[in-house]
Amino acid sequence: MEHGHQGSHAGHGGHDKHAGHDPEQFRRKFWLSLALTLPIVATSHMVMKWFGYSLDFPGVEWVGPVLGSVVFFYGGWPFLVGGVREVRDRAPGMMLLISTAITVAYVASVATSLRLFDLDFWWELAALVTIMLLGHWQEMKAVGQAQGALTALAALLPDDAERLDDSGGVQRVPVAGLRVGDLVLVRSGGRVPADGRIVDGAAELDESMITGESRPVPRAVGDRVVAGTVATDSALRVRVEAVGEDTALAGIGRLVAQAQASGGRAQALADRFAALLFYVASGAGLATFATWIVLGNADQAVVRTVTVLVIACPHALGLAIPLVVALSTALSARSGILVKDRLALERMRTVDTVLFDKTGTLTRGSHTLTGVAAAGDLDEDGALRVAGAVEADSEHPLARALVTAAQDRGLRVQARDFRSLTGRGVRAVVDGTAWAVGGPALLREVDVEVPDELTRAAEGWSRRGAAVLHLVRLPESGRPAVVGAFALEDEVRPEARQAIEELREQGVRKIVMITGDARTVAEAVAADLGFRAGVDEVFAEVLPADKDKAVTELQARGLTVAMVGDGVNDAPALARADVGVAIGAGTDVAIESAGVVLASSDPRGVAAVLRLSRASYRKMRQNLAWAAGYNVVAIPLAAGVLAWAGIALSPALGAVLMSASTIVVALNAQLLRRVRLTPGQG
Repeated sequence: MEHGHQGSHAGHGGHDKHAGHDPEQFRRKFWLSLALTLPIVATSHMVMKWFGYSLDFPGVEWVGPVLGSVVFFYGGWPFLVGGVREVRDRAPGMMLLISTAITVAYVASVATSLRLFDLDFWWELAALVTIMLLGHWQEMKAVGQAQGALTALAALLPDDAERLDDSGGVQRVPVAGLRVGDLVLVRSGGRVPADGRIVDGAAELDESMITGESRPVPRAVGDRVVAGTVATDSALRVRVEAVGEDTALAGIGRLVAQAQASGGRAQALADRFAALLFYVASGAGLATFATWIVLGNADQAVVRTVTVLVIACPHALGLAIPLVVALSTALSARSGILVKDRLALERMRTVDTVLFDKTGTLTRGSHTLTGVAAAGDLDEDGALRVAGAVEADSEHPLARALVTAAQDRGLRVQARDFRSLTGRGVRAVVDGTAWAVGGPALLREVDVEVPDELTRAAEGWSRRGAAVLHLVRLPESGRPAVVGAFALEDEVRPEARQAIEELREQGVRKIVMITGDARTVAEAVAADLGFRAGVDEVFAEVLPADKDKAVTELQARGLTVAMVGDGVNDAPALARADVGVAIGAGTDVAIESAGVVLASSDPRGVAAVLRLSRASYRKMRQNLAWAAGYNVVAIPLAAGVLAWAGIALSPALGAVLMSASTIVVALNAQLLRRVRLTPGQG
């Protein structure tokens, strides 16, 4: 059996250079730097002059130099290291720009403290470092952790296996200790520890976490079974054929890792702006220094050059993206939408195709009773009452659906002498009569004719893709008789159709559904959801590897794909797609592989993500335009191009403008609160 599917939420390539930076590091550094920055600001002569107060106590003049040095070396260290790395890699960006700015501010502040010239930059230095730490802390919190997917995959395997020795004795061993050729016992309800082939026993296996197939699959002697799947109703003996890295589950893990590694190496817009601004600021600083030296004013050369470089400090630029990302992720989280990948929102706005996994995403992923037919002396309630009693002790998913339906209708009765008929069904005694419930294999075994009315009902249900079970009376004398039939289907989520309609309203060109289920099942669900012939698509009977190929195929057509899924077999596709959206009720691995998680399991959240994406991207562009525009005006003034007219931007005024630009960026980001994120709103 082939497994896997490839997905892609284009990875975090833009952040490779931040390797080693984690949210906790920036959180600690931010709070300590903030605590040290407050007294530096409070004791700054410039700030005291602005607000008309004075602080005078022994050693007040040392507050800035001492605490500012701590902030520079402790809080600024990640930026200094990052700046050196960018120089070494010849890839200037945000880290080099920040490290240059804080280094120039620090040197100028030390020079001022030594009375070499008069520039009060200690508070500006501390504020810059603190604001940058805040921005990067928020940014790092929004970055998905690729390793989480692989950890979740590994968790699907049991820790131990029951290995059988030559004498038939059972020995519990770690899964890692299994070898090809070992014979293992898989008990009813247990997980298969390694890929292998059944040598004894028969059972229905829940393979939904691997194949996406919603219905348990019968497996018997000679059939291959896969690590991580669950034997639902009977014990098996399995001969191990693959362990460790050779298992299908490990193959899915490799696909996830490969997809994440090969994802688009998109850089954040802020990084591109930062690289440009670094060159602009460096060039402007050199030109300023050279010009004032030529004019014979060395003091002005130093003051103007320092002012230019500090003015170029990316307060607003550094917060333009992280503030929007932090706010949008916080707002979305309150609406049940978790944005894990900082670039997922940016990419979501370009999506024109949404690929939905069927089972567990558009459907609930569990069967419900959708039809009952009765024959002979039983009515529908009577047939369901008996079937629910017979199935009461079974753990099979279809059995649980029957029992739940009977209980919901208040049809409760006790059965005795329960017995599982492996691969065929179950039997029990109700009201002194023996009964059996099962599928086609049971009917073949008891060799009984099915009444015409039940046959017609079953054929209609089967065309719709439903699983059909029959109720058989087993009298002590006389022939068995089929007296009831039941249709069980994976229920379509009631909100799924509205989710598709909302996506169409927002301009999504194509809706695609993909499933491991039979085409009859898929076509029935598509019709129920209102798929448009010739526009929307259905991929049915798809193996996991083909699910992944479907994402690649759609992208090859020039479509930008958002993949929405919940199963392990969806994990590589979630990673490969332009945006991966996981339904929160799904498996941990699907959630870890996605850029966006819908915690409420409501597919209408996909449309909300699209709205948020477009709104947040607008805010990012607006903030970057402001931050860049501010520098376009401020840098020339700081350089003194209008000094001849008596217009010069002092360092103090530059600091005020920088603070103002930061406030503008922050307020603009707050306007995101107007975006409607509640599922179902337009």
